[in-house]
Amino acid sequence: MGIEALARLADERVDHRFKGLPPDAEGLTVGELAAQRRNLFTGGFTTPVLALSAERLEHNLSLMEAYAARHGLAFAPHGKTSMAPQLFHRQIEHGAWGITLAVAHQVRVAREFGIQRVFLANELVDPAALRWVADRLAADADFRFICYVDSVRGVELMDAALTGTTRPVDVVVELAAGEGARTGVRTEAECAAVADAVAATTTLRLVGVAGYEGEVPQPDPDRVRAWLRRLVALAVDLDMAGRFAGCDEIVVSAGGSAWFDAVADVFAEIPELSATVLKLLRSGAYVSHDHGHYRRITPFTRIPEEGALEPAFRLWAQVVSRPSPQQAFVNAGKRDAAYDLDLPFAQVVRRDGEERPATGVSVTALSDQHAWLRTTPEADVQVGDWIGLGLSHPCTSFDKWQLIPVVEADGTVVDYVRTFF
Repeated sequence: MGIEALARLADERVDHRFKGLPPDAEGLTVGELAAQRRNLFTGGFTTPVLALSAERLEHNLSLMEAYAARHGLAFAPHGKTSMAPQLFHRQIEHGAWGITLAVAHQVRVAREFGIQRVFLANELVDPAALRWVADRLAADADFRFICYVDSVRGVELMDAALTGTTRPVDVVVELAAGEGARTGVRTEAECAAVADAVAATTTLRLVGVAGYEGEVPQPDPDRVRAWLRRLVALAVDLDMAGRFAGCDEIVVSAGGSAWFDAVADVFAEIPELSATVLKLLRSGAYVSHDHGHYRRITPFTRIPEEGALEPAFRLWAQVVSRPSPQQAFVNAGKRDAAYDLDLPFAQVVRRDGEERPATGVSVTALSDQHAWLRTTPEADVQVGDWIGLGLSHPCTSFDKWQLIPVVEADGTVVDYVRTFF
C-alpha cells in the first residue's frame, strides 16, 4: 500500500493549489512536469517559489546516516520537520530505523505511505487515535509503534481506550528535562509509579525510556549531559527492577538537532542491560538544515571533524517596489517564509541570468505577502530582480508549501516534494 501511495504522488495534477509552479503546467501530472526538467529561472515558475537543493539534500541525508552509524545509534528522524513521505523514504533508504512523529494525524500520513516503524515522541490519550493505532497493529504484525507515557492518569486513559485489543501498545516512560520543562515525569519515583501502572495492564508494554534534552533549562554541555545520564540511569534502574522482562530490546531515546553530539557521547556509556539496547536518536531538522537558528546551534560547529550540514532551502522572491534608495519590497511574506526564529536572509540577487551576492540588502520585516528590504548605497537592486532568501527553522518552512521543487545547482528542477500538514 505505501509504495503504491508514494508512486501515486506523481499522478497528482498540477493546478492552482500549488504556489510558484508554472501556470502553463496546469493539468500536467507532477511526474510529467518533473520529466520536463524545466529550469527554475527560465521555465515559467512564478515568484515566490521555495526551492530545495538536490545536492545539499543528498549531502545532509548521507552525513547523518554516516554519523549515526559511526556512533552506534539507531536513527528515527523527526518527520514533523518535513511531513513529506518522499523524504521519509529517502531517510529510511539512508539507514534510518524508522520515523519519529508528534501527533496522531502525522502517524496516519506515515502509515498511508508505508512507514513500518513509528516512534511517537508524545503522549497519546485520545481514544479514537488509540483505537486506530490498535487496529493497525492488529492488521500488520510488522508494524512497530512506540509512544510516550508520563503519568498514571495517562496510562489509565490508554488502558481504557485499548480494552479488548489483541496486541499491546509499546510505550516508553518520558523523563522530563527538569522543573519547568515541557512534558515528562519529574522524578524517578514517579517514573517507577508510571512503570507500575503500565505493568498492571494487558494493553500496554513498557519497552524503554525517552526524553528531549532540548528542554533542559539553560542548556549547556554539562547540564545536557547530566540529564542524559539521568535518563540512562533510569533505564538501568527500571531494568534491574524487571520492568523490561520479555522485551527483545530496550529503547533509550533522545536527541533533537542541537545536542546530538552529547546524546552520542552519553549513549556510548550505556552499560549492558538484560536485552539489547536500541539507542534511538531523533534529530529531524538536518534534512534541509537552515541559514539561521540550526546553523548556529548544530553540534557540527563543536565537532567539525565529523562534517558539516548544508542549508538546502532557498526562497526566491521578486522585487516589486523600489520606493527609495534605502528601501525595496519583494513579493514573499509571512505566508511563504519562516519567521518564528529569524527573519529571512537576503543572499543573492539574480538579473538577466546572472547571480551575485545581495550586498547591502537585508530583510527588516515581513508583512503577509511582502518582505521589507533595507538597502545601503552599495546595493544594486531594481524592480524585477529575483532575490534569493535563506531561511531559519525548517519546521516552519516546509509547512507553508504543499509542493516544493527539488533543484540542481544549474537550476534544473528534477523532482517535487509533496508535504502533508
